[in-house]
Amino acid sequence: MSFFHAGPAPKGFGSRPGALRDGLGLQAGMKVGLFGGSFNPAHDGHAHVAETAMRRLGLDRVVWLVSPQNPLKSNHETAPLLERMASARSVADTVGPAMIVSDFETRAGTQWTVDTVRALKARYPGVQFVWLMGSDNLASFHRWRGWTDIMRLMPVAVIARPGSQLDSRTAPAAARFARFRIPAAQAGLLASLAAPAWTYLTAPLNPRSSSAIRAAGARAPAEG
Repeated sequence: MSFFHAGPAPKGFGSRPGALRDGLGLQAGMKVGLFGGSFNPAHDGHAHVAETAMRRLGLDRVVWLVSPQNPLKSNHETAPLLERMASARSVADTVGPAMIVSDFETRAGTQWTVDTVRALKARYPGVQFVWLMGSDNLASFHRWRGWTDIMRLMPVAVIARPGSQLDSRTAPAAARFARFRIPAAQAGLLASLAAPAWTYLTAPLNPRSSSAIRAAGARAPAEG
């Protein structure tokens, strides 16, 4: 099993940020959560993560970054981008107007999260970004390309997800950056802190998952 952890990730992404029309409408001084994923499909577990982060961190916006294709997942089981965008919008709308669903990675030509983070920070230097992830992602975060760079580029908030709480708390990323973790009671300060800084938020757990939804769909008998 390979890990992307040694040294900084190469710097580079597609379109020049100044020439990009991203439709995000972010303004200096905003506190904004970045919630990346395939959303294949989106579900109320995603809404739970976004809503918990917004409330506990005091965010002005949460941007759902729908990936063109997760490099760690097979493209054979990933629905087309437009379909996943529509799925994400339908779920994000249930949370409220502060949720923004974006294809920024497709527009910017970024494949890896670390490049997406760099592009957004360069484009919006006055915005206080926080990377959001479920605890299931923290458990495997050390497999992401440039994961240590991501931790050093912006604060990170981890929201508990069913079945992964114990693994994520003992994950390599949690151990590597243990001294930069802040108590959940101080989560409202996270967006204004210099990276690395991260917190772990517990909340009533939502058991829904994209993989379970896809599996249920595959088992469903055809109509007609």
